[in-house]
Amino acid sequence: MVKSLASSPKHCCIHKVSDHIRKSNEEAYTPQVISIGPFHRNKNRKLQKMEDFKLRYLKSFIDRAETKLEDIVSTIKGAEESVRECYSETIPLVSDDFVKMILLDASFIIEYFWKNKTKGNWTEYDLEILNPWLCNRMHMDLILLENQLPFFIIEKIYDTAFPSSSEGHPFIELSFCQFEYYNYQKFDHEKFVHHDPDRDSGSSGIFILHFTDLVRNFCMPPYESWRPKRSAKSLKEMYSAAQLNEVGLKFKKRESINNNLSTLELKYADGVLEIPPFQLDSSTEIYARNLVAFEECHYRSDPYITDYYIMLSMLIKTVKDMDVLVREQIIDNWLDGVVATSMINKLYMSGEKSLYIEMNSHYQQMAEELNEFYKARVTYLQIMMAIVKRDYFCNPWRGAATIGGILLLLLTVIQTVCALISVKN
Repeated sequence: MVKSLASSPKHCCIHKVSDHIRKSNEEAYTPQVISIGPFHRNKNRKLQKMEDFKLRYLKSFIDRAETKLEDIVSTIKGAEESVRECYSETIPLVSDDFVKMILLDASFIIEYFWKNKTKGNWTEYDLEILNPWLCNRMHMDLILLENQLPFFIIEKIYDTAFPSSSEGHPFIELSFCQFEYYNYQKFDHEKFVHHDPDRDSGSSGIFILHFTDLVRNFCMPPYESWRPKRSAKSLKEMYSAAQLNEVGLKFKKRESINNNLSTLELKYADGVLEIPPFQLDSSTEIYARNLVAFEECHYRSDPYITDYYIMLSMLIKTVKDMDVLVREQIIDNWLDGVVATSMINKLYMSGEKSLYIEMNSHYQQMAEELNEFYKARVTYLQIMMAIVKRDYFCNPWRGAATIGGILLLLLTVIQTVCALISVKN
């Protein structure tokens, strides 16, 4: 049986991000270097340079193809209706223009992925245009929810154009190579299949709808290990990392033997919260926001990525909370502490923050147990001692300075008392 939610021919999978989400960071959902698909086509003049570059790659693609261009165009035309139905809005392009757009964008993706995998097929013009900054930003543009082609149509075009390669080196293999940075769990591409509306949906494997969906699936643990259901309860609040740490909770970096643990698999037991390590950098917000937006549109009953960022936002409310997780090497933070904390807190918010928070049953139970741990351990004296330890004895130098300050204060008091006694005598 299929292991994930699949679109039917009448069920779109490429969505426009709703205004109440995108208003917090418009740029995170908007391509900055290259437009793919219809939503941002001809919307921004700064993307025109890459349109010219696409035409070069189309020529390269046609030159390499093992079949006639007419056959490739016929393949696209045969799937046109299914492709259109993948978009959340009606695409106002006549058939010929729509087919040209799909051909141009898909051929660019195929050629770019192929060159990136083989490494030895870059031209001098490629190297002149594709500087490191542009490649990094284009990599991010290719996972934006609004900037997608259905995976199945790219694969159809690839299989038609390169039948000799499609068996031994299918397009999914090229895609895995392109997005290997996100494949934390070292998934095998053979376990993944595309969703083709024109074929039987009874295939075994994990359906891939587009690149945003591929990256989301890289985050997801295998079904047999961790896929909790939605909780029937809701949570109002949870104590933060610094608060929990002050009353004795231990934070630990969770790792597996093969280092292929999903970042979603938090574990709590006996006063120890284990969190898989993750990195915060300039691309994290774009990556996270698009996955959360995709879940709001397409995976509303199973928003595991959204739940994860809700959990993080409850643990990380201030820079002190961030510092706790950085200190324990759970977070590799490449950003300013204030910026990173603000980003985490805003990732899951869609409009106004809800009074009650819903999560999957695993996180829900964990949050309740952490709250119980805090309430059972907290006393006024414990809080004061923990604050003193955190603020004045967090390292040997701070501790020495604190002790020195206390001794200086005591000596000053003694000196003052002695001086008053001398005056009276």
